[in-house]
Amino acid sequence: MSGDEEDYTPESEAAGADAAGEQNEEVAALKAEIAELKDRTLRALADAENTRRRAEREKQDTSQYAIANFARDMLAVADNFARAIEACPSEARDSASPQVKAVIEGVEATDRQLLATLERHGIKPIATLNAKFDPNLHQAIAEVPSQGKPPGTIVNVMQVGYVIGERLLRPAMVTVARNDGGAAPATPGGTVDTQA
Repeated sequence: MSGDEEDYTPESEAAGADAAGEQNEEVAALKAEIAELKDRTLRALADAENTRRRAEREKQDTSQYAIANFARDMLAVADNFARAIEACPSEARDSASPQVKAVIEGVEATDRQLLATLERHGIKPIATLNAKFDPNLHQAIAEVPSQGKPPGTIVNVMQVGYVIGERLLRPAMVTVARNDGGAAPATPGGTVDTQA
């Protein structure tokens, strides 16, 4: 053998195996650290994206619902216009002087314009008449005889309700048909089964 070549010994093989094992452990540890850092980075990016989306949604909500208090005040004005129009029946309009007719037409035009402006800004009336009572949209002020309508149906609208976007701005004040089935209301405990 030449002097440059090392002689093979079991100890040198074991030392090589130990060095390879240590390298494999280091590689595995580095790969685990890379995976952990990659996971952290992805989570941080996802969190940043969620924060951006939440801020954008809050910005949209703020711009859409910022006028809620003003809109609520304007609804009182719209109610007064509607009352003024209802206070003058068609017979009185027909016999009124041209000046009074012009005032009534002006009030009607102003009412239409106000309602159109509210709707343009996302404020819409709640459809209520002959609809089923929904406690999320309606405020029942009385139960009345059903007048041939199913129980729980809205019979009369006392005040129109409005939504702004998807949120309730003001509930509709309504009267609701009660159950006129002829049966007397059950007494407390009247439906409890006392047979054991």
